[in-house]
Amino acid sequence: MIIQGTESLTTLLHIISESLLTPVIIILVAFVVIVLLALGSFINEKFTRKVIKSDELQELIRNLSNSGSVEEMKVLVNNSNLFESQKNDLIKIINNYDIKSGARKALASKILEEEETKFIKKTSLTDILIRTGPVLGLLGTLIPLGPGLSSLGTGDINTLAQALIVAFDTTVVGVGVGALAYVISKYRKIWYEDDLATTDTVAEVIIENLNKLNY
Repeated sequence: MIIQGTESLTTLLHIISESLLTPVIIILVAFVVIVLLALGSFINEKFTRKVIKSDELQELIRNLSNSGSVEEMKVLVNNSNLFESQKNDLIKIINNYDIKSGARKALASKILEEEETKFIKKTSLTDILIRTGPVLGLLGTLIPLGPGLSSLGTGDINTLAQALIVAFDTTVVGVGVGALAYVISKYRKIWYEDDLATTDTVAEVIIENLNKLNY
């Protein structure tokens, strides 16, 4: 009785395992499309990014620190080589010159947190692919090996060969997806962390100068 129950459970597990192969392959194909689109976006971003140079940033900080009015600070920010998103965040801080210094600093922190959240969302998809790609590749490797090894016992070499082909293909695709996603996420995080650090530095200079101007 116990043996029959165990056989039934084993058969059920086998059916479930076999039924997962097609969805795994479909998802892996979808992952390939997604990671290729992400790679295209990454390459485009790589060659279109124009990060503000160190000497330009130093000059901007010096000019902001010595500026004598809110309007002058806005002009300096808008005329700088910062990204548009950075300019928008800094202008928001400047536009709130009429609130207390503590509230202004809290607002700046909130604005920077929102910008960081945007960056996290931009890398979240590739972060997911880093882990799920190889996992699905492993599933695609193990699932067909069961029937393949079973066929080996009956001398059916063709079925085993087909199972091994599927196993190797899914492994390569899964690992490849994970590797590409890792490279994309890694470089983007470096870029975005640098952007946030730049925005944070300029924001601190702006807040300090607003305090100095008694706003």
